[in-house]
Amino acid sequence: MRILGLSAYYHDSAAALIEDGVILAAAQEERFTRKKHDSGFPTHAIDYCLSQAGVGMKGIDRVVFYDKPFLKFERLLETYLAFSPRGFQSFRMSIPLWLREKLFLKDLLFKALKKVDTEGGWNGELLFSEHHLSHAASVFFPSPFEEAVVLTMDGVGEWATTSVAIGRGHKLEVEKEIHFPHSLGLLYSAMTYYTGFKVNSGEYKVMGLAPYGVPKYVDLFYKHLIDVKPDGSFRMDMSYFNYATGLTMTNDTFAKLVGGPARKSSEPL
Repeated sequence: MRILGLSAYYHDSAAALIEDGVILAAAQEERFTRKKHDSGFPTHAIDYCLSQAGVGMKGIDRVVFYDKPFLKFERLLETYLAFSPRGFQSFRMSIPLWLREKLFLKDLLFKALKKVDTEGGWNGELLFSEHHLSHAASVFFPSPFEEAVVLTMDGVGEWATTSVAIGRGHKLEVEKEIHFPHSLGLLYSAMTYYTGFKVNSGEYKVMGLAPYGVPKYVDLFYKHLIDVKPDGSFRMDMSYFNYATGLTMTNDTFAKLVGGPARKSSEPL
């Protein structure tokens, strides 16, 4: 069975082609378009994967998208409702895009795939995997292990921000999840924003600068921003953050805690 995996319409679009559990080819779209973090449909990456495998789209049994849009939309609506009336501006800006495009992602993907299918004849299935399950599958199934614990931590998928899964043979079972807005990935992105870098892009710069800093905020963060439980789970104090509903990652309360406003990108470090 040949499976074409796709990531698109967020950041760093990519494609990967797998045959009977073996990775035949994988590529990011930006490698071909030269657009950093290209989020468009990965046409060039798909073409590359197909050419490397020597097949056309009609040789693909299933296409799997990395995310479930309806679950993500559910999270957005429930979050705005929970924080109401805060976040109205963010709600007003994001909902039209969902109603116009993102809720109809299946149709958009089918149309884009038909354009890639230059020979015609593709009749495979289009499936949607949960975000964290996609992460877990990408590391467990290509691994040499028959059984493993898989820890996934990122910004946010549909609801999950951290998950623990057990991989056995050809199956993955999620055992535990931490849900939005409590997220170490978004805490990292909040620091990226506060230090004046672009979220979902400049995190590597923060990582590169970290060894040159002094860890003077560690105790402050543990005391005010994050509560780590004995079992390793955690909760964020959302009174310091805007990312759940706002247009910024941190707020004035956070600025007061650390002693100043967020750095503007044009300002010196």
